[in-house]
Amino acid sequence: MTSQTPLPARDLALIAVFAGITAALGLIPPIYLPISPAPITAQSLGPMLAGAILGGRRGGASLVLFMAMVALGLPLLSGGRGGIGVFLSPTVGFLVGFVVCAFAIGWATYRVGAPYSIWKGLVITLLGGLVLMYIFGLTGMMIVAHLSLSQALLAQVMYLPGDLTKAVIAVLVAKGVHTAYPGLLPWHGQVAAAGSETGSLDDSPVDSAPAGDQVR
Repeated sequence: MTSQTPLPARDLALIAVFAGITAALGLIPPIYLPISPAPITAQSLGPMLAGAILGGRRGGASLVLFMAMVALGLPLLSGGRGGIGVFLSPTVGFLVGFVVCAFAIGWATYRVGAPYSIWKGLVITLLGGLVLMYIFGLTGMMIVAHLSLSQALLAQVMYLPGDLTKAVIAVLVAKGVHTAYPGLLPWHGQVAAAGSETGSLDDSPVDSAPAGDQVR
């Protein structure tokens, strides 16, 4: 028999907090380059942090919440952008990628399991936060801005140093958070005690068991 409480208060709070963190990163002014229709921003750090710290479901949900607020017209994107129109701009691929990448990074982090490893976390974040994000971003620019693949690739070159730095920051922050709060993410392979005091939303259903049988 499985036991899972859908979206307890703690998870809702964490989702809201990381949506807020992503919004706060948008306060850092964007850098516009003549070779790219999409600016360089700090905001892509948000999905990396959300996935690496909260796991797939909660990390992805925090970015869904963020995008919903943007769609409602709140100027939360870097440069004070918001509204439905941003989803018709050349940056739409990155916006969709925010949600997908947060989920992918979180899912992979959860599957690798505890303890959180800097090197494994870096590989996951680079694959999810850069490679996957660039696939979505390139696709969006090619469709909306009518760029060729070579033009879209050239437009991404200037993003690499900053994105690599953001990936390293996300992994180091995630390591610190998981070290300080080891129960924040119910790691894959662990058995949650029924009625555990964390009340955390796991990334997959787990069997309930007496506290004495919990895998540590």
